[in-house]
Amino acid sequence: MDTLIDMGLITQEQVDEASGEVTDQSGVLDVLVAKGELFDESVTLAKATHAGLEVVELDAMQLDDAVISAVPRNIVKRFNAVPIYLSDDSVTMAMSDPTDLEAIDGLQVAVGKQVEIQVASDREIQSAIKRYYGGRDNKDDSVSKMIQDITEGEVEIASMGALEADTGVTVDADAPIIKLVNQIIIDAYRSRASDIHLEPMQHSFRVRYRIDGVCHIVKSPPKSLQGTVIARLKIESNMSISEKRIPQDGRIQCDVGDKVIDLRVSSVPTTHGESIVMRILDKDGLKLGLPTLGFFSDDQQTFEKIISLPDGILLVTGPTGSGKTTTLYSCLHFINRPDRKIITVEDPVEYQLAGINQVQVNETVGLTFAHALRSMLRQSPNVVMLGEIRDLETATIAINASLTGHLVFSTLHTNDAPSAVTRLIDIGIKPFLVASSTRAMMAQRLVRKLCPKCTGPHEYTENQLRSIGIDPVAVQEPNYQKGKGCGNCTGTGHRGRFGIFEIFVVEDEARKLIYDKVPASVLRKAAREMGMKTLREDGARKVTSGLTTVEEVVRATAND
Repeated sequence: MDTLIDMGLITQEQVDEASGEVTDQSGVLDVLVAKGELFDESVTLAKATHAGLEVVELDAMQLDDAVISAVPRNIVKRFNAVPIYLSDDSVTMAMSDPTDLEAIDGLQVAVGKQVEIQVASDREIQSAIKRYYGGRDNKDDSVSKMIQDITEGEVEIASMGALEADTGVTVDADAPIIKLVNQIIIDAYRSRASDIHLEPMQHSFRVRYRIDGVCHIVKSPPKSLQGTVIARLKIESNMSISEKRIPQDGRIQCDVGDKVIDLRVSSVPTTHGESIVMRILDKDGLKLGLPTLGFFSDDQQTFEKIISLPDGILLVTGPTGSGKTTTLYSCLHFINRPDRKIITVEDPVEYQLAGINQVQVNETVGLTFAHALRSMLRQSPNVVMLGEIRDLETATIAINASLTGHLVFSTLHTNDAPSAVTRLIDIGIKPFLVASSTRAMMAQRLVRKLCPKCTGPHEYTENQLRSIGIDPVAVQEPNYQKGKGCGNCTGTGHRGRFGIFEIFVVEDEARKLIYDKVPASVLRKAAREMGMKTLREDGARKVTSGLTTVEEVVRATAND
């Protein structure tokens, strides 16, 4: 109780008032939480601070099957503790009360290993027990347990239901295979995955989640369930289950707790069966706003100035998965005001933005990027966002729109910012049009953030620092950091991602070079002389500031 008061989470007066309603301190906390004067998270933080331990967010973790199976359900229920890490001689448990030494001693005896403690809220512990071990009378809903529970007979029944789906037969929503497919999606969402990959191998059926840009193999169904799982996903996404020779696309809407998430589904035939990739589109999880992208103050000021111009083109470049669409959405969010008309053309429309007119490309009926863009300009917009410039026709209309008083945002697939100029000219745009219409090109990559819970000071070797252009002697008061790995980041040392940027502002000197059609290498050298920081240089600044690691910057800027 004193710790909560010292931390400023409650006052002595609140404690005295609550004490009149109960007789013990734990009851005081219950009263304060019930009255809304104290949150469970605050109690958990205070307990951890008092004990000198870390707080772990169980809801954000995906616990390994080997860890769960190492501690039986009866022990977990008895001591109200959940295993989160396992080694040869110890196990790390999450508990809500780290001061219960009797329970900790009992755990060590019951488990037969050294027990290390991290702190989680009682709500999260109860939720994790239900999720991984099941309730008293209910089966566990984890993917691994479901796989074990599915018998060959059930697989056969589920497969028949899948094959008959196109004829209108309703499949039982409680069928084991349906519950398994739904749980794969739910587990991926809770793990903060951006994509789910279901990949047929020769002798296995592999499931991977892409978390913070890195693929992780998770518990996968046996090869015998491959056809049934794929058929179920194709039914849910309105694909034809009888067509297995050509790629197909679809969408799924799924309830996860009180949230509704959309999944963009792609099916491609491979040597050993159809490969399914599902992109998770969480509208609530989309964090719009320029500060969340990872700009330093100087770059953000430059970028805000560019996107506030009345006309011209801003091009965001980078490979697939580098965050270009999120950056463009953040631009629209920044300039979205009632006095501006904003229209977008996208393929597909991933997130719906309030106050903005969004057009979905549909090439089957002739609604291409170029056709949609040409029609949009008759709607008198102030700002136009084009999902991607793909061909000469689209590029020409976008250039003309920028020259007639419209602000145009779009993307290109190039490795760096100056190469966008070369790409437009290669498409067929005249150099003088590129020079007069473009306001800036920005290349970006995503690097993983350091976990806020387990990050600490780190010493890099001189060779490591020089690999990203850092001179150890020249840097004053560096703040090199690295994550050790904890429950909050599932042992990776990273949680979340942000951008590193290369902003090429097209000014008079650059326009002359573009007009003269100089090679990309010459333009890049000139851009650097005019003040452009490269991707690696921006990454080095963020390493020095303790935001990410040398390894992350090297990985993201290998072409630099």
